[in-house]
This record gives sequence, structure tokens and C-alpha cells, in this order.
Amino acid sequence: MNTQRTTGLLGPLMAPPQLPARTGRIPAVDLARGIAVALMILSHGVIGLLEFDDLSAWGQIPVQLITKFASSTFIMVFGIALAVAFMPRVGTADWPRLRLKLWINALIVFFWYKVLTVAEMLYLSQPADIVDTLLYRNFPSFVEILGFYAIALLWVPLLLPLWVRLPLIVRLLSPVALAGLHMWAAANWSFGDNQQLRAIFVEDPDYYTWGQFARGPLILLGLLIGEALLHHRETLMRRWRLASGLLVISALLFIAFVVQAGSDLAADIEAVARNQGKHPPELFFMLFSMGGAFLILGLSIGGGKLLSKVLLPFTIIGSNALQAFIFHIVVIFIGFRYLLGYWQDVEYEFALMLTLGLIVATAIWIRLVGWIQQHR
Repeated sequence: MNTQRTTGLLGPLMAPPQLPARTGRIPAVDLARGIAVALMILSHGVIGLLEFDDLSAWGQIPVQLITKFASSTFIMVFGIALAVAFMPRVGTADWPRLRLKLWINALIVFFWYKVLTVAEMLYLSQPADIVDTLLYRNFPSFVEILGFYAIALLWVPLLLPLWVRLPLIVRLLSPVALAGLHMWAAANWSFGDNQQLRAIFVEDPDYYTWGQFARGPLILLGLLIGEALLHHRETLMRRWRLASGLLVISALLFIAFVVQAGSDLAADIEAVARNQGKHPPELFFMLFSMGGAFLILGLSIGGGKLLSKVLLPFTIIGSNALQAFIFHIVVIFIGFRYLLGYWQDVEYEFALMLTLGLIVATAIWIRLVGWIQQHR
């Protein structure tokens, strides 16, 4: 009898996922992604024109501080979107086509990564430096996240067929296992003394990169949240239960950040605002950034369709994140820096107003592109 009871308790943990059928886009996912992109634009728009020390005190904290939620949210939503859009169709007759689609998307993202690298570096860099960066002898900073996604889109389609067969307990422990692999690899692998290769996988202090092992756990967390969202999205109480769980995790992460900081809380907050501990990732930065990510996800999922309509500009931005990324990089680095000569030649308040306007313009641009595609 004891064995049967144990088996009954462990059964759900040992079972692979039983996923409901996919039913189209989930507005809450677009909203969370859109908020992440908007925060990214808020950071890029100001820091793309000014040095951090040129920002006003309130511009540094809290404005730039809250933009640190963007990266973790963006990567986790990447995992959520994969779970929602692709996991239910893994193993079906449609899967080979969808897998190919993901790999084609990897090539598209890689293409724009290189194009936008030139756009970012055009105004301040020499041609030889741009070529070195295009050939992976160096890395950009503002557009490097696209390099991360291009590589992730190559291995994620290979992971998903295995993921849907894994027991729940293995899936739950996988982010911890990958984080452990990252720490071990960062401490022990030489990567053939190739510093650039090391930067791509585990990150390196000399390069502003997003390591596959370093940030991969966030993708796996997103897969888990996306799987839960597939089960809970249709029932209001179940959706709120999921949202409440995410908000509790957010609160615990922020509490852990405060405890870890101790008497140096103000110093750690300023360090986070200045991107210290972001590359390679350090505990105090990740506690804060992931706390914000879970907060955004919890509020977006809890708010559902209603909040997505109330915050429609963000939802529109999140509906086409790549287009939003391309548009804001081109406007900042070609328009503001190169054509208008605003680099270090504007006041913070002006740069902030430009950036807020850019967020609105990005939503309008995406809606316009969508309208053109529908009517051509």
C-alpha cells in the first residue's frame, strides 16, 4: 500500500507533459514581450545618445534601473512562446515543417544581427573595427541579443522533441542543471583558448555577449511557464493561480536581492542600474532582473486579454518583436546618432522624450507594417 501511495504521489512528476491543442496567439504573451521590448528601447534610446554619468539622478534610478527587467523577461518570453506555439505540435506530421521554420528564422535573425551591427557601429567605429565585429573577432553591445537568439534558434528545435518526453521532475530541474553546467564550464573549460568562443557560450568580461549556457536556463524556465500557461489560460481562476505563483516568485527574488545586498543595498541598486554584474551574470544582478521578469509575467498573465487591450501599444510591439528591434535600432543609431548628430549633444530630458516618442512610433510602425502585409 505504501508503494502504491508513493507511486501515486510521484506519478505526475514522472510523467511527460500532456499538452492541450494550440489555439492561436495568447495576448498576455505579446504584452509581456512588448513590455520587455519597450524597456529595452527605453534603455537603448537614452544610453545610445548619452553616457550613463550624463543622466540625471532620477534618470539613473529608477528609470534606467527598471530597464534591467528587460533582458530576463525577453529571454523567458522566448521560451514561453516556443512552448505555446510549437510544443503541442512536436511529433505531429506538421513538426518537420515547423522545425525548418525555426531554423529559417535563425537565419533571418542572424542576417539582421549583422546588418544592425553595422548600423550600431557606423557613427563611432572605423571600418576595420566593424569588419572585425562582423567576423566575430569582437562583438557589438546593443544588438548582441540577436546573436544569442540566432544561435538559440538552432538548438531549441533539437531540444523540443526530447523535452516533451522528459518527466516533469527532470523538466523542473533542467534550469538548475544548465545553470550548474554554465558555472562548471566557466570555471573549467578553456574553449581552446578562444576568448570569443568562450564569450558565446559562458560569457567573458571582455565582451558584451549573452552566453548560451549562461542564459539558457531562462529559456528553460520560459518553456515551463509556457507549458503551465497552456493548461491554465482558459479558466480565469486557474490563470490567476498561475499569475499569483509568478508574483510570489518575484517577491521572493526581490527579497533575496535585498538580503544578499545587506547593508550595501544602495550600492547594489546603483551597480545594477550601471549594468554591473550583467555580463557575465552575477547573482545580485540576476536576482533583481529575474524578479522583475517574474513580476511582468505575473501581471501580464493575470491581466489577460483585458490588460492587453488597456496596454495595447505594448501588446502591438510584442506581436512583432523582431520588427520592433530593427526599427528602434535604425532610428537611434542611423537617425538620431548619424543623421541628426545627437550623440552626446542633447540633454537627458530631451533624450528621454525622444525615446518615449520612439516607443509610440514603434507601435505605430508595427501596426502599419501589419496593415500593408494584409492589403498587398
